[in-house]
Amino acid sequence: MQNRVISKKDLASFVDELIKTKAAGEVIGIKEKDAKYNFGPLKSAAELRLDYDIALLPPKKYFFPQIETVLKYTVGPNPTVEPVAAEKSMCLIGVHPFDIRGILLFDAVYGGNAPDPNYFLKKNNTVIIGVDCLKPNPKSFASSMGTASTEEGFDLMLTDLGDEYFVTVGTTKGNNLLNKNAKTKDATPADLEKRDKVRKDALKKYQVSLKMKAEEIPALLEANWESKVFNDKAATCFSCGSCVMVCPTCVCFDVQDDPSLNLKDGERYRRWDACMLGEFAKVASGENFREHKEQRFRHRMYRKGKYLLERYKYLGCVGCGRCAIACLAQIASPAETYNLLKEAK
Repeated sequence: MQNRVISKKDLASFVDELIKTKAAGEVIGIKEKDAKYNFGPLKSAAELRLDYDIALLPPKKYFFPQIETVLKYTVGPNPTVEPVAAEKSMCLIGVHPFDIRGILLFDAVYGGNAPDPNYFLKKNNTVIIGVDCLKPNPKSFASSMGTASTEEGFDLMLTDLGDEYFVTVGTTKGNNLLNKNAKTKDATPADLEKRDKVRKDALKKYQVSLKMKAEEIPALLEANWESKVFNDKAATCFSCGSCVMVCPTCVCFDVQDDPSLNLKDGERYRRWDACMLGEFAKVASGENFREHKEQRFRHRMYRKGKYLLERYKYLGCVGCGRCAIACLAQIASPAETYNLLKEAK
């Protein structure tokens, strides 16, 4: 598959064509409101903002909704259970590489021997059009995590070259979508060289960095279970969960039943849950295995930097910086904690 170049005018026409024809399903892209950015349905290409720094919420919400019904049931002499797993086609435009890496982790967690149908009926019917982040948020450290770019997980990847975009073609699906709906030209070696330079220049704009290589984080954590850094950092934590609710790699959920008032039927739903919340590790007998906030803070750092890597081969932090942006106490950034652990050695 040959990589392409598309003018900004022709990209707008391409997006408008996708919106009009629904060739890839509902078109969702980055939109601006009050100097903030978030994903939402597009009515026209004029709404799309590809020059953004970070979305308020990661695009995982389209595959893993905040609240989602998973089954409906009836009770009585002949009880019934009906699974709820709806297929949905979408086209996500403007996904940054670090968020794509978050989606790859979700694929690993929700795949395996028993793939989650609610997740994959949406994910597998989605076209992902990424865009390189050329003006990173001041809280981001994606460059240190190796997630400022990605070679997988997308159908098409856009890189802003000025008057046009370099289009890295990732899949046959993406290639076919371009061929049928867009006016492009083949990329030249000069175009490729320019793309690589633009990406390299963007790496210099990151203001937060790790004082170690990302692959050193698991060993650093292994050696610092008893470090007072965790207590010191957690001292001002509000246990509000803001950090984990904006995280692109938080995969946990709680399951609850919602019976109807007639007590004859109801539904079961799942909703986002996360380890920084006080009730997360509480079990039916009343014990709470991480009752204290310093325990929950340490667990989060280990989950992001060690546990997920050991089980799924992906680090649980992509360096997006959302947690640091959302944290009222300004303690949530994994980069800051890992750097403190490194300095304390």
